[in-house]
Amino acid sequence: NYLIPRRLAWEANEKNIRRLKEEKRKEGEKDEKILRSAVTFSSKLDKISCTITVKTGESEKIFGAVTSSDIREALISKGINVGKKDILLDEPIKKLGVYTVEVRIHPKVTGRVKVWVVKE
Repeated sequence: NYLIPRRLAWEANEKNIRRLKEEKRKEGEKDEKILRSAVTFSSKLDKISCTITVKTGESEKIFGAVTSSDIREALISKGINVGKKDILLDEPIKKLGVYTVEVRIHPKVTGRVKVWVVKE
């Protein structure tokens, strides 16, 4: 046999089956713990709002736009570290106002952050 001597597979005896079941159980518990942690973080994130000041013209039109990078920097200043790609923004924000932005925390969990875009 090719797989067993190279330790790429195990013989399907009772001992190895028990060990595999135990590993799957531990992995399931670990995944469940991570998911619970993500849900807890999501509820914390829902209570947070951040303010981004932008330069505007006379008609209160924003110069440029507020992007996910800007939102990420505002969150980092609040002590929340998320990836730029985890901020789910359909398109950059181009007007003043209050926006609810989704943040992916876990593949199954997203949180929401309130973003205030105000003039300088």
